[in-house]
Amino acid sequence: MELYLDSVDFKEIEEANKLGFLTGLTTTPTFMHRHGITDIDGAILKLSKMVPWLHVEALGDTPDEIVKEADRLIALGLDPEKTFFKVPVSNDGVTACKMLKNKGYKVNVHLCYTLNQAYMAMCAGADYICVLVGRFQDQGQDALTLVAECIEMVDQYGSDSKIMFSSVRHAEHVRTAIRVGAHCCTIPWSVMKKLTENNFTTVGTDQFIEHTKLMTLKVKDVLKPENPTIKETDTILDALVKMTDSKLGAVSVLDGSGNLKGVFTDGDIRRQLKESGKGIMDKKMADFTYKAPITVSADALLYDAVNIFKKEKIDNILVLENNKPAGILDIQDLVEMGLIG
Repeated sequence: MELYLDSVDFKEIEEANKLGFLTGLTTTPTFMHRHGITDIDGAILKLSKMVPWLHVEALGDTPDEIVKEADRLIALGLDPEKTFFKVPVSNDGVTACKMLKNKGYKVNVHLCYTLNQAYMAMCAGADYICVLVGRFQDQGQDALTLVAECIEMVDQYGSDSKIMFSSVRHAEHVRTAIRVGAHCCTIPWSVMKKLTENNFTTVGTDQFIEHTKLMTLKVKDVLKPENPTIKETDTILDALVKMTDSKLGAVSVLDGSGNLKGVFTDGDIRRQLKESGKGIMDKKMADFTYKAPITVSADALLYDAVNIFKKEKIDNILVLENNKPAGILDIQDLVEMGLIG
């Protein structure tokens, strides 16, 4: 099924063209009126250079006037090999269709609401026969049956006319167009850009991305540049300042020789406050006994770091590089990356 964009919004068209596989563009004078376009000819020429195929209106009160309008548009610079003239179905419309086809032009007979109209358009040699599904359904009519009948008709008579499913209002219309075998569907960008959306797909994709990161990224790839360290002669207040500046919940405590003595966390501060009160802020780092810190190598996979967080039920892991503190990996960093729920 061919996919056409139904629009006159230049930004929408540029965005839709990025898909790389649209057949072309359908436009209407109504779209141009809504967008405040006053230079219609200029807009049509600009559109013709943006898309592979362009469907534009050729209006007139008589078949001759319709053909004259098509000639005028071609004279402006439209490529007759890439332009389809939209002609509303009527006796004059199908007559004009035949005249346009005799001149080698391409024609889209549209505003079809009955099988008889579609049949007359087919007999006139229309390249496209356009059924306005949404508008027809607004009138309480069975537009989907009409589309199916039109498809069956062109197949039955071996016609080259294509049935265009238009006036699309939502994604279910596109699904229906596919199911009934429409040759072409012209869709507004608001609907088209959502056709690939599905919550299960999003969840699955997120999982794949998460697992790929876990198995390919190393701890050093996500480690923040802050590496807060403090001397054992410094105070709890100094440690709190370091944590605040680095926006991390822990600092590495180093002895006089610069060797790692342990890790002091914001949780340690809260415990000291609870046990000893506000006077603890002047206590030295050397006054505390430190357990062997839980560490991870900067070259370890994120998968290993996540397992440590889960197993140890901690919020911070000291990252070592060449056995020296390289920084603090905070569990919140991995939460923000979607790697820990």
